[in-house]
Amino acid sequence: MTTVKGTSRAEETRTRLMEAAVTTFAAKGFHGATTRDIARAAGISPTAMYVHMDSKEELLYLISREGHEEALRVVRAAVASSADLVEQLRTVVHDFAIHHARSHETSRIVNYELSALNKDHLAEIQDLRREIVLEFRSLIDRGADAGVFVTSNRRMAANALMSIGVDISRWYRDDGILPDEVADAYAELALRALTPK
Repeated sequence: MTTVKGTSRAEETRTRLMEAAVTTFAAKGFHGATTRDIARAAGISPTAMYVHMDSKEELLYLISREGHEEALRVVRAAVASSADLVEQLRTVVHDFAIHHARSHETSRIVNYELSALNKDHLAEIQDLRREIVLEFRSLIDRGADAGVFVTSNRRMAANALMSIGVDISRWYRDDGILPDEVADAYAELALRALTPK
């Protein structure tokens, strides 16, 4: 959520509000954060916030949509990066992990605050989540059909790979292990689990 040169003041303010909401939601949770907290973090008045956003829930929705769209782009780019299925698996798990480590605050919000979204917003986010699931399942199916992945339960294998990636956002902090180290370790685990020798 970086400001691009040439954007309007209104767009810059919306970007600041979203960044402030990420910081505030990550620190206090959606229900613990107030619109006053978010406005203060964005450097605007609570009244001015409503010029740019309808509600705190709208901020959560926009953060969730952007976060899920980015995760889907990461997975699709990783799949497209190689014709080799084992390399696809390594890259998907690696890049999905590094994405969740580098954007751990946003990822924590988009994965663990979904219950606060209204029905229509939740349905849209669930559609994006299904797209991510389908990418993982398709990769596992293609690898298993080709005989390069070994698993007794393809669906569980895909769920496990997604779950360990998403869970990084729950425990990861910037003051410890580097995102690349996490991603390398997770990719190695996936390859050991699905391509045993």
